[in-house]
Amino acid sequence: QVQLVESGGGSVQAGGSLRLSCAASGFGSESYCMAWFRQAPGKEREGVAIIDSDGLPSITDSVKGRFTVSRDNAKNTLYLQMNMLKPEDTAMYYCAADYLPPGYGASWRVTSYRYWGQGTQVTVSS
Repeated sequence: QVQLVESGGGSVQAGGSLRLSCAASGFGSESYCMAWFRQAPGKEREGVAIIDSDGLPSITDSVKGRFTVSRDNAKNTLYLQMNMLKPEDTAMYYCAADYLPPGYGASWRVTSYRYWGQGTQVTVSS
């Protein structure tokens, strides 16, 4: 059974930093893609960062230059380093994962991922 457990959220002032972690368990040896999504109140869930099945990172434009995504395959853990946080980054952040074949690339679609964590709240005050 696949499980994703996020941690690292919290409340910070604008300009601060947070590091989110997502520990995955239950995956076999198949390639799988891992991603961070976020959802603010009243808004749709949006993709923030992805590491695809080939280990290649992708970052959405709104956080490029401020956020970094990384993955420790030995620990089956995905990270999101968030620097220079802004109030508009306030949202529930979710980790997502699914098996995607090598060469498939990054998928920003919510429906591409069957497995989701419970979410961790990030609140940035001005």
